[in-house]
Amino acid sequence: MVFIPEEHYLWDFWIVSPDQWKDSRELYHLYYLQAPRTLRDPKLRHGVATVGHAISHDLRQWVNCGTVLEAGRPGSWDDRAIWTGSVLVRDGLAYMFYTATCQAEKGLVQRIGLAVSTDLVHWERHPGNPLLEVDTHWYEPQSAEQWEAQTWRDPYVVYSSDEEAYYMFLSARVNAGPHDGRGVIGLARSTDLLSWEVLPPVSMPGDFTEMEVPQVVPLNGRYYLLFCATRHAAARLSPSEGRGWSGTHYLVADKLTGPYRPLTNEPLVADAIGTYYAGKLARDSAGTLSFIAWRQWDEVGNFCGGLSDPAAVHVLPDGRLQVHPQQLWTAQTR
Repeated sequence: MVFIPEEHYLWDFWIVSPDQWKDSRELYHLYYLQAPRTLRDPKLRHGVATVGHAISHDLRQWVNCGTVLEAGRPGSWDDRAIWTGSVLVRDGLAYMFYTATCQAEKGLVQRIGLAVSTDLVHWERHPGNPLLEVDTHWYEPQSAEQWEAQTWRDPYVVYSSDEEAYYMFLSARVNAGPHDGRGVIGLARSTDLLSWEVLPPVSMPGDFTEMEVPQVVPLNGRYYLLFCATRHAAARLSPSEGRGWSGTHYLVADKLTGPYRPLTNEPLVADAIGTYYAGKLARDSAGTLSFIAWRQWDEVGNFCGGLSDPAAVHVLPDGRLQVHPQQLWTAQTR
């Protein structure tokens, strides 16, 4: 049964699976961006976003647990809105890396911060926040020509046992090249999850204006980098494509740190309007690799703001991923 919160719109999300949190009672923990359905326009949700929490045994039936992270105190770096993040568990402590903006800068500057938890329910901000700001050696700062706001968000953190280091993948834009094709996935490295060194991007610019909500998953000896996009560079589109697709795509690399390159030009799950967006891969309670996304539009074109059902992911012999989108929406529950 799809999950549509009664009082809130739901969009970008991240999941903690039972194998990550040993005292989880076999529960999946879902964290998601939310905003009140009472907003006169769903587009206003970005300026008031908070983080909601839900739990499930099977990625299908969810119990809403309320709000776990809200904007910070007035005057702080994160006093406007909380945006997409991820959770990594180390030594029984959960680290939630998140994006935030502040009122003083009118939401134009994006930074990465950290909250920690011992139970996945109660989260405390790290006193050293923010942990990570844009490095203009490689990446575009705020107020760049022809662009309304900085792109430095959506941290996805993974551990490399080979290097005994942590890597953060995030949505960014390089500081050179055609403005509509500067979107990349940026990279940072840390040995303690607190001090971060910003590194060059792991993907090549030129195809997308922005590459959002990354996730990196090892599959069959390679690494798959999922991302979503709505705007393509004009140079990438053929005259017949028009505006291109909106949804989730992926790149592939032989090493965790890339370089990541397309295996195919076909998106994973996408259409002209982005019905399903910001998809993630997860393994369900039976161990099946599944794709989950948030549903942006309902059947009549209204903004929906709900989580899809999981759909099975097939890894084809040539390494391409395949999902049947019709599995994503089996019933509508409010």
